[in-house]
Amino acid sequence: MFDIWPNQAIRPAAIPAGDTVAKVFDAAVRQRGAKVAVRQKDFGLWKETSWTGMGDAVREIGMGLVALGLQPGEVVSILANTRQEWSFADYAIICAGGVSNGIYPTDAPPQCEYLLTDSASVFCVVEDEEQLDKILAVRDSVPSLRKIIVMETEGLRHFSDPQVMTLDALRRLGAEAHAADTGEWERRLACRGPEDLAILVYTSGTTGKPKGAMITHRNILAAISVISNESIRQNEDDQRMAFLPLCHVAERVGGQFLALYSGATLNFVENPETVPDNVREIAPTIFFAV
Repeated sequence: MFDIWPNQAIRPAAIPAGDTVAKVFDAAVRQRGAKVAVRQKDFGLWKETSWTGMGDAVREIGMGLVALGLQPGEVVSILANTRQEWSFADYAIICAGGVSNGIYPTDAPPQCEYLLTDSASVFCVVEDEEQLDKILAVRDSVPSLRKIIVMETEGLRHFSDPQVMTLDALRRLGAEAHAADTGEWERRLACRGPEDLAILVYTSGTTGKPKGAMITHRNILAAISVISNESIRQNEDDQRMAFLPLCHVAERVGGQFLALYSGATLNFVENPETVPDNVREIAPTIFFAV
């Protein structure tokens, strides 16, 4: 385990142990319990989710993917704006033994098709009807794609497609799968090692087709160590804003994953246009931007 807090004055009370992202996440949930992990503004109100609540959501999503047939090492893509469900899905994929790949919500259908095909994604988690339409337009060209999961169902009340399910339905499936075999989640948490692939981060493609940077569990934990020691020391009293794209490595590692060790609360803004107002509401102690 990395000793990332040589300065004891700002060292968290307990740094979660583990040599993979999945094990560190599980340890963080167990240690922090009822403490606030994330906040997100919905319909004008900030709603809090504890570490326990986030752990439950991640387990349900992860076990839902397992019930759908996700195998260790298979890739699941996420096509959504920065929001807590993005983070929950990301952790769920990784904790279930999969590899998580983010797609920019501004990408056009041909770009989505390329990224899904190149990564051999077996599932795609999309934000809403707009993002779903992109994947439906190209799914016949992505032979590996087995299921599309939708976070928000507004505008889809009468929509029915055997290849599409809602995130809520996936969570219910996961809860049922966990109740039927409580040991499978523990096995999934332990099924990957430090040198195994955890996430894919694609390049912008300015010099050719985008290339997927292959980032291991060890890579992520090492990056957290360097960031924590050199630039962004924080602990459980800190408030962070999450507003950069989570499919970019900056917000993913410098925000989401770093909070695993520090315990800082991640506050998901409404949208990029509300950042100035959200800054005043959140009063972040750390503001990370590129």
